[in-house]
Parts: sequence; structure tokens; C-alpha cells
Amino acid sequence: MHEHAGRRARPEDLVDFDALIRAYADVHPDMGDVAHRVAFGTSGHRGSSLDAAFNEDHILAITQAIVEYRAAQGINGPVFVGRDTHGLSEPAWRSTLEVLVANGVETLIDSRDGFTPTPAVSHAILRYNRERPGQADGILLTPSHNPPRDGGIKYNPPSGGPAGGEATSVIAARANQLLEGGLKDVRRIPFERALAGASRYDFLSHYVDDLPSILDLDAIRAAGVKIGADPLGGASVGYWGEIAARHRLDLTVVNDAVDPCWAFMPLDSDGKIRMDCSSASAMANLIQGMSGGAGYDVATGNDADADRHGIVTPDAGLMNPNHYLAASIAYLFANREAWGANVAVGKTLVSSSMIDRVVAGLGRRLLEVPVGFKHFVPGLLDGSVGFGGEESAGASFLRRDGTAWTTDKDGLLLALLAAEIQAKTGRSASQLYASLTDQYGAPSYARIDAPASRAEKARLGALSPSDVVAKTLAGDAITDILTAAPGNGEPIGGLKVTTKNAWFAARPSGTEDVYKIYAESFLGPDHLESVQHEARDVVANALKS
Repeated sequence: MHEHAGRRARPEDLVDFDALIRAYADVHPDMGDVAHRVAFGTSGHRGSSLDAAFNEDHILAITQAIVEYRAAQGINGPVFVGRDTHGLSEPAWRSTLEVLVANGVETLIDSRDGFTPTPAVSHAILRYNRERPGQADGILLTPSHNPPRDGGIKYNPPSGGPAGGEATSVIAARANQLLEGGLKDVRRIPFERALAGASRYDFLSHYVDDLPSILDLDAIRAAGVKIGADPLGGASVGYWGEIAARHRLDLTVVNDAVDPCWAFMPLDSDGKIRMDCSSASAMANLIQGMSGGAGYDVATGNDADADRHGIVTPDAGLMNPNHYLAASIAYLFANREAWGANVAVGKTLVSSSMIDRVVAGLGRRLLEVPVGFKHFVPGLLDGSVGFGGEESAGASFLRRDGTAWTTDKDGLLLALLAAEIQAKTGRSASQLYASLTDQYGAPSYARIDAPASRAEKARLGALSPSDVVAKTLAGDAITDILTAAPGNGEPIGGLKVTTKNAWFAARPSGTEDVYKIYAESFLGPDHLESVQHEARDVVANALKS
């Protein structure tokens, strides 16, 4: 824990904004350096202009590659373009428009010239494609909760959710080819002409006015649930006030400041500014406000593009994301009568196995998938998955009638669900979770890092179950060894080992020389430590085999 974690950022913690913007235009990637090339992770291409990893050249090439990809796929409708409040999102948004309009692509941007949450873009894509299937897609300029020095761009195909590897691999390869060719095949016009050629779309109204189709806002209003919402300086800043006004909720926007340096943010646990609404350090202002007598029944936070949620309750403070996922699933599947009996629950394989126990208790089918929200998209789109959630505080679920709402993570939705839970049950989401632990046990969960070379990380990502020689883990017999997700058969890019009372998963980091160990035990913190310790040995031996 950094000594200044949870305390307001100091001047020396802030990014040099002017240098960041200058580098976007002036710094050019060295295509011989792998760190400068376009690479799509689970949520798009991310990096900093200061590191030559997210610069104008990258965005021009990526956007041209998207134009060519969508044409090859027969996608000829509009592109919905959104952006968050990161400093690099604005210039990247401008570059994106210059290429899209130059290529004759119908480009829809926010009619209020405001910021656009990721879920509002997903909602817009699905809304358009309900009448014209497969014709609209989207581009988002956001690195999510990453520090202020970073930028990001991601592509959402007509399914409305994050693009899968079959799309991003093609886009990245073509973008790198364009960069290697000096961008000579990129079509571009001046920004003023591009802006004039773009069309407008009221993302906010379409999203906010449609909320009663998925949430019982009448119950929240009738119960007088008092809500405090902190956008954490992100794209939801213009949405929360409108939600309060249009639906007559007792909702206060705790902080409406927007600052590309995020000078008002408390530092995260590692001393960096990071808009991570699942981190108690980053959410310190909201937590302190709740404990200081703010009087809210529930307080919520969102990350910069509002695809993640943080839930603060008077009795528990900031809820662990896994706990909230379990409570949300238990509540929704008991209160959505129109969802069919065959509608499943989706979770990533590193999410808490408390979810497994809750789902079994509900008599529902569990869909366990690899890390990455893209794996929930098909089920949410066709209504076969009622809820999809991941341990990093991202989730979405179906409308009350069982049809798709968004196929990307929706932090506003999950924040408002906590208010519905309070209104309909008279208990906070944390109290609901406590009742689940009485029924199913109380797990201990943590994620730690272990050192690994690039070669070891590559080997870890390619393991097979037969590489694991261990028969027990922390005193229990190993019951399952997974390198592919049981829900869809997709490779997990690592290893998961389970016993009756515990499990661990090991996945290589995409950016650091470490691998991540996720672990959980239903036998208490001491047993969890044993699981973590033995997990290192299991992985080390598997890598040697």
C-alpha cells in the first residue's frame, strides 16, 4: 500500500497535460519496437502518447482499419462514436472523425457535444439494429479506469459489445500495416469538415428515458431511496443529474468536476491516479462521505467511461465486487418474472464461486467463461443469459421483458440496481449478501502477482491440464483442472485448479513481467494463504513439465 493511497493527489502526481497533448501529435511510433505497435487487449488498444503507444498515427491507422473491416463485413450503417474524459480522448475523437467522414462513413456523435458512457453507445447500437439488423457499430475513445496519461480506443461491432479476437486481430494487423506504410493509404480530411459532415444523436435521452424498461424506478422513487452518485470525473457526469430529474429520484451528484488530470482524485493503492470504482483507495472520498453522515441509503461510483460500478452502503462501506455480483444475481432472478426458466447466469472464471452456489440454489444454469466481457455478448443479445458479470466490477443484464439492454458493461445500471434492491427488499445489497453467506458460507478472495519472464508467461498461456502434476491443493483433493472455460470451451489463457472448498486461477499479465493469481477459499483467510502459496508451486511445476 502506497503511503499516500486514499489521499488527494499532489501536484507531483499529476500528468503534464500540455506535454501529453503535444506528444499525441508530435511523437511517432517506431514500428520496430513492439511496445509502439497496435495491440488490442480485452478492451481495445491502450497506451500513452508519452510512450509512443497512443498517438495520432495509431488512431488514424486504427480507424482506417475499422473502416475497411466493416466494409468487408458488409456493415454499411452508421458508426456511433463516443468518448470519455481522459485528456487523450478528445484529440483521438477528432482524429477518428477525420478518417470516418473522409471515407464516407455515416458518423453519429453526441448531439450535446458531451461525453458518452460506453453503455450509452452499446444501447444506441442495439436500438438502431433492432430495426436494421447488423448495420450499425461503434467506436469508443476510452482507456476505462486507466491513469490520466493513458488513452484508449475500442471497437464494438453490430452485436453492441466488445469486439472479439476474430475482429480485433484483423483490425490490429491492418493498422500496423498502414503504420508501416507511412499512413499513405489512410483517407483523412480536416477536422472542421469532418465535424460538419457528422450527424448528431442524443445518446443521453435515448438511454435515460429507456431506463424504466430495465429497472423499477417507480419503486425507488416511492421508497424515497436516497442516492449519492460520484462520476469520479468520468463520462457519466452529465447523466446522473438527468436521471434524477427525469425520473424524480432523490439522487445527488456528489462531485460534478471534470479535470483531465483528475487532481481531485484520491490516489489508488499503488500511488497512481486511477478511476477504479472497485478500489477503496480510489473511492475514499465517497466512503468517507458515507461514514461521515451524508445520509445516503446507497452511494455509487463509476469509472471514466461508466462501464464499471462501485457500491457503498452504510453498513459495509465499499462492497467487494464479487459480493455485489452475487447479491445482484440472487435479487434479479427472484424478481424478474418474465425471464424464462432456461435463462442462464454468466460469470468469468476468476469471479467468486459464491456465484456458483447462488446459481445452484436458484436452480439456474451457470455459464462460466474466460476473462473478457465479449464472452457474454451472444447470450445477452439473444436473451439466453440474464446476467453477465466479471470480478472487476463490470456487469449488465436483460430488460424486465427478457430482451437485451446492452451487451457491454453498464456501471450506471448496476449502480441503480443497488437502489432498487434497497427499495424492494428494505435491505442494502450488502445486507442481502450477508444473508447469502449465512446460507452458502463466507468465502475469502484475493488476487496477488508473482514474477514471470516473457517466456514463462507465454508458456503459462499455453498450458494443458496434463501439465499439472499436483493431486491436492491446501489439503484438499483437486477436483478439476481447466485451461478452457466450461461455459463456451474457449481457452482461458492460463490455468484454473479447483477443490471442494477452494480454487485458484493463474493468468499472465499483458503489460508486466508477472502473472496474476486469483484465489478463493471457503475455509477462511489462513486457508486462502495456503492456497496462494501452493498455487505458485503448482504453476512452477507445470511450467517445467
